[in-house]
Amino acid sequence: MTAPPPGPRRGALVLLASTQLLLITDTAIVNVALPSVGEDLGSGSAGLSWVANAYLITFGGLLLLGGRVADLLGHRRVFLGGLGLLAVASAAGGLAPGADALVAARAVQGGGAALAAAAAFALLLLLFPDGPARHRALGAFAAMGGLGGVLGTVLGGVLTDLLGWRSTFWLNVLLAAVLAVLALRVLDHRTGRPRPGGFDLAGALTATAGLGLLAYALVGAAEAGWLSVRTLGAGGAGLALLLAFAAAEHRAAAPLVPPEFLTRPAPRLANVLAALAQTTLFPMFFLVSLYLQSVLGYPPLDGGLGLLPLSLVVVALAPQTGRIIHRLGLHRTMTLGFVLLCAGSLWLALALTPDGTFASTVLAPSLLLGAALPLVMVTTNVAATADAAPEETGLASGLVNTCQQFGSVLGLAVLVAVATGRTEGVDAARTVAETSGHRAALLTGAGFAAVAALLSLRLHRARPTHADDPHRRRATRRGARLS
Repeated sequence: MTAPPPGPRRGALVLLASTQLLLITDTAIVNVALPSVGEDLGSGSAGLSWVANAYLITFGGLLLLGGRVADLLGHRRVFLGGLGLLAVASAAGGLAPGADALVAARAVQGGGAALAAAAAFALLLLLFPDGPARHRALGAFAAMGGLGGVLGTVLGGVLTDLLGWRSTFWLNVLLAAVLAVLALRVLDHRTGRPRPGGFDLAGALTATAGLGLLAYALVGAAEAGWLSVRTLGAGGAGLALLLAFAAAEHRAAAPLVPPEFLTRPAPRLANVLAALAQTTLFPMFFLVSLYLQSVLGYPPLDGGLGLLPLSLVVVALAPQTGRIIHRLGLHRTMTLGFVLLCAGSLWLALALTPDGTFASTVLAPSLLLGAALPLVMVTTNVAATADAAPEETGLASGLVNTCQQFGSVLGLAVLVAVATGRTEGVDAARTVAETSGHRAALLTGAGFAAVAALLSLRLHRARPTHADDPHRRRATRRGARLS
């Protein structure tokens, strides 16, 4: 496929980055609105948790399938379909008469978000070939991700206070409709057109069910217990289905994930690193906001705004990540990002005190974490997708998005469990015990980042040059024939 001229590409980047902003903002908005949802619908804490969890489960379970479907049916078409499904499900959430209906709407929302996210990322890969242009585009994505969490927290508080929690769902309807109209104008119908090939039904069913059950086990582990029948049963069934999926892919005529794709060392390692990055980053946002509110006594809106300096650093640095990669090289930039992530997490953990202030405990280390975020996000995305041929862009985007999503879910489950266990094990005042719990969780996150930093040192050895990589040569030939 011939890349469009710079003007249309800029318009497409604005559209795709805005979609990323919508999806990240939506998660934060709903989390802020949950207490008001509980009061209005009479739902307890367990029911409220599944308003958030239903979205995470379907989003994580359908990302891989969504990316491959986009390759087969067309990325533009699946992108529009995902936005449409997201809008319809958001409207159903805004009209939900009870908690059960709201949980069902959130599950469908997650499915729409998975289709839109996988297709949007694949379109970015198609529009911006591997190199500086793609690095800048991925920097814009990272900037929107950093901004989305804070924007969602602020909008969630404002909308819930002024118009009620249902307005947060209607905002999704409006924004998804605007993005769909823009997509019809900005994305040429030839952009991301369908690719020939069959559909692997057995792979689709086993992968989606396996990932969904694994996500269900992880997000419910804190509530049910890590060794409960529900957690072990769902997790074991999910892993069994994923093993069945792996076996089915070796026999399928048109596999959902071609086995040779996973044998490429650099993308495989990059996907692991993408998951490890989110294992530290995603829980950090949650833990910082919780510390500011439960220990220092900040109101929810101020707790969310405490992440604003971090987000501003992300927005400022992310567009420069391409230049840093050009100067230092991809693997050195990635290692630097993980070292900063480890150092920032350690600094934040050691700075927490039960009687501190935002300025004395959170501000300085959060700025360092803000510098780390775009470096690790952009470099892992670049490394995970650089060797994808045109007909594999949806697959590559779905795979790295799936790894990031499961890294987020796993990290939140593990670090919250560490924080809870430590808090309950400290015989002291509540604020002292909770501070100790947050510190233990952040130190665990720093450990994950340290492991990732060490693994990133292997990336330059794992990545062959294009001239020497037989997979890349075959992918390039296939892409040339199909384009």
